[in-house]
Amino acid sequence: MLQSASDNRDSHVTPTPHAGTGVDSSYAWMRLTAAVVLGTVGSVGMWSVPVALPAVQTSFGVARADASLPFTLAMMGFAFGGVVMGRLSDRLGIVPPIAVGAVAVSLGYVAAGLAANLWLFALAYALVGFGTSATFGPMMADLSQWFTRRRGIAVAIASSGNYIAGTIWPPVIEHFIAHDGWRATHIGIGIFCVLAMLPLLLALRRKTPAHSASMGATALAAQGSLGLSPGALQGLLCIAGLACCVAMSMPQVHIVAYCGDLGYGPARGAEMLSLMLGFGIVSRLATGLIADRVGGLPTLLLGSTLQGVALLLYLFFDGLTSLYVISALFGLFQGGIVPSYAIIVREYFPPREAGTRIGLVIMATLFGMALGGWMSGAIFDYAGSYRAAFANGLAWNLLNVTIASWLLWRSMRNAAFADAITAPRDIRDAVAR
Repeated sequence: MLQSASDNRDSHVTPTPHAGTGVDSSYAWMRLTAAVVLGTVGSVGMWSVPVALPAVQTSFGVARADASLPFTLAMMGFAFGGVVMGRLSDRLGIVPPIAVGAVAVSLGYVAAGLAANLWLFALAYALVGFGTSATFGPMMADLSQWFTRRRGIAVAIASSGNYIAGTIWPPVIEHFIAHDGWRATHIGIGIFCVLAMLPLLLALRRKTPAHSASMGATALAAQGSLGLSPGALQGLLCIAGLACCVAMSMPQVHIVAYCGDLGYGPARGAEMLSLMLGFGIVSRLATGLIADRVGGLPTLLLGSTLQGVALLLYLFFDGLTSLYVISALFGLFQGGIVPSYAIIVREYFPPREAGTRIGLVIMATLFGMALGGWMSGAIFDYAGSYRAAFANGLAWNLLNVTIASWLLWRSMRNAAFADAITAPRDIRDAVAR
């Protein structure tokens, strides 16, 4: 029964008319490779603030919650940018949003390096976040149109650029901040991004292949199996996305500062962040394989439940070795959660709405990251430790698990009910024959 969504998705697969250039073709895989590189470069905007946070806090002489503001505004820019870029992608294709995003990331980093105060620094990061958004949600939506048989793994690979960036960039940024300062580091990142991203647009010029009407019909039938309107399903996915990312943001945003407070130093925290995101890549690839077999909803529930287990471990263990192990587990457990939403959207909504609807869910997840990043800093300032912040993350994670469980239960119940209705009819037809 858990395979019903996956089966519905694959039921309309047809032979590719142009094996070299169409859906599931060699070109599709080449396009996916370019998307991963773009995501790796462009997603630096997601990971530079956690590494720079201690240096920026010291430079501007502000509290921990105030120093978390740039991350919050970056997530807000990412959130709104995902919807804008997704709609632009639905209308004009993926090249215009990627071009706009590359320029925005570059300008934002240069402005951050020249910022005279925390507010200007934070506003520059809002522009960075807006630009970075083009390399995530819109890219997943675009790649989901180029695959049918391996859509789950393709979306997972496309989203992995974000976590590859999280593995590569933190130690690099930490190194340059330590040797050249955070201002010069930000300006250098801005120059590098525009030079690296714009040439890759050449690999994305080909238009998205046309899809048959049966794809939209299959998605609407799957949506009907939940017994929910499109708006209600979209709303629940957005709430679930917000809740899971409030929980997710606690270790991702504050692990560097947390290690500094424990006396291990920010460099250890940067290593843990890289380890976390490195295992997140493994998680995303595994999530794609699992989703291709059982569908998006069961995959989301699995990831959310395991994320809660990892957060619970942070409450009980704070030794250096323990934190390395738990950070690896956290990355392994939660890395595939956000791509699961993109897979769910493609299973339950028509292809022509993919960019906008995925953008809306990603916006909610980024609101969650922004809210969670600020909230964890505020809780630390109030309580004087991160234990209460980890507990807060667990509570939000429970909300996400509840929504995913309820949606999966409705899907299974309604499918079982439909089978019970059609079974007697099938028996009568067999007897009549």
